[in-house]
Amino acid sequence: MFQPVIPLTGNSGWKFLEATYDRQLESYSKSPQIRLDSEYLAEKLSEPISVESFLDDRRLLRVALTAFDLGGEEWKRGFIDKVLEEAADPESTFLTRLNNSQYTAFAKAMNPVDGKISLSPAAVSKMAEKFEANSFETAVGEVDDNMRISLNYKSGIAEIAGTGSSDTTILYRILGDVPIRTLLEGATNLPSDITNLSLERQSVILKERLQSVLGIRDMSELTSPENVEKIIQRFHAMSAISQNASSYSPASAALTLLSNGLGSQGSENLFLSLL
Repeated sequence: MFQPVIPLTGNSGWKFLEATYDRQLESYSKSPQIRLDSEYLAEKLSEPISVESFLDDRRLLRVALTAFDLGGEEWKRGFIDKVLEEAADPESTFLTRLNNSQYTAFAKAMNPVDGKISLSPAAVSKMAEKFEANSFETAVGEVDDNMRISLNYKSGIAEIAGTGSSDTTILYRILGDVPIRTLLEGATNLPSDITNLSLERQSVILKERLQSVLGIRDMSELTSPENVEKIIQRFHAMSAISQNASSYSPASAALTLLSNGLGSQGSENLFLSLL
């Protein structure tokens, strides 16, 4: 199995990962287990399948859930059945009350009708690609969890904040998405005990911090490429400050400056030397 290469931490590591992402993802996706799982998903969903058969196939369920960043939750068979059942009911408010963007996306993609899941070839292909990307993100997290959170934020913030919904709705969705919430709380230096407050109060505080720290006045602004990159870089900077406050030295500062000077070409060369 191909293991992601991230030789640096913080913003230097993030720049390296961005510069080598496509090549690393391609190598990872060619790993035998990932390739076989992706092919299994495509084969099983190439024709209509009953919800019951889908839920009984643990391998298929695992791969499909991973495509929606829900890997590891395949044991929740009854809950997943409830999600799919409610998704088929246009009058149900279950998914709204659940406030989980991953399960909402999963339910809408599966869209069971009369107890059967029928997906187009394009939808199955997209799901397989998402499985590979999210599996890679998980593997990245085993090397550096902050990098996984950053990849998750970069790929997921548009689905939450780019929907044309109200600021309040977007904030609630953010608070219900653990990786995206973690990154924004880190970037704005919010205390961990904010979770002790009511959801309404948390949303107010987060909005105030996004405006005062990052200049974000409209939550839809979170989706602009410039803001995405700025927020991720601040997340890594704040994380580095927190981790290194007690061990800061002139030598470590010099190393950080040196690694920051790698640039995209230097990162690419370093990647090639490490493979």
